[in-house]
Amino acid sequence: MFKVRSLIVPLSKSNNLKLCSVLFSSSAGQKEEKIKVGEWNINYLKVGSGPHTLLCMPGALGSIWTDFKPQVEGIDREKFTVVAWDPPGYGKSRPPLRDFPPELYERDADYAYEFMKALNIPKYSPLGWSDGGISSLILAAKYPAAVNKLVVWGTNTLILPHELEVYKKIRDIDSWSKRMREPMIAVYGEDLFRKYWAEWVDGMVALFNAKNGEICSSMLKNIKCPTFILYGQKDPMVDGSHVAHLHTNIEGSRIHLYPDGKHNIHIAYAEDFNKRIEEFLLK
Repeated sequence: MFKVRSLIVPLSKSNNLKLCSVLFSSSAGQKEEKIKVGEWNINYLKVGSGPHTLLCMPGALGSIWTDFKPQVEGIDREKFTVVAWDPPGYGKSRPPLRDFPPELYERDADYAYEFMKALNIPKYSPLGWSDGGISSLILAAKYPAAVNKLVVWGTNTLILPHELEVYKKIRDIDSWSKRMREPMIAVYGEDLFRKYWAEWVDGMVALFNAKNGEICSSMLKNIKCPTFILYGQKDPMVDGSHVAHLHTNIEGSRIHLYPDGKHNIHIAYAEDFNKRIEEFLLK
């Protein structure tokens, strides 16, 4: 079985979609802004002036600078406009804090759609990593008129039993290396990061039990845009079988594999990764 996470979150309009004037300085000297979407003050960054807009969709607990620094700084700004956000409850898009129900991926896809509407960007190409890849798949399936092309990597449409065991083993952040913990602790503080990560793992366990691991496999047939699937073949979090499943069920999709790549191929192979996705997006 392959997994589905679904919920449509009603978002209020007009008076809830208001640009805030608060600006934040990023580590790269860029200016972050906030915009009101539903109950959330969404933190985001917009760089470049190219005609093709990209939306960077972070992984679990991810934010602009933890997950997409090489893309924000490295993608051609004359050919592309890059929008990177902290999803609701992540990074600087809090308070409020978020929860992790079985419907979290479809909920994030719906918020991404409303977020880009609030920015008056009607069409764009999501770049989705890990959890953000799942929400990007759902976004492309539910809102095809808004999606130009789709790039996903390190992502899945169901949770396999052995993957769930991996999640359980790393539930306690004390099992993480210092190098892996520090960027997240810098964003959340140790106590909140510990709490959030444990809740994310517990959410995956609940999803697996409620839906037999299914997230969004049934939606793949609705994805009609050109799709690029990338994967690190030594990814410890996402089984290689997901690549074949995505490729088989998304018509016309293409694949690129990094034989020695792990989960964060867009960071470990940033220059090559950026070049490949730019070539795909410009075709």
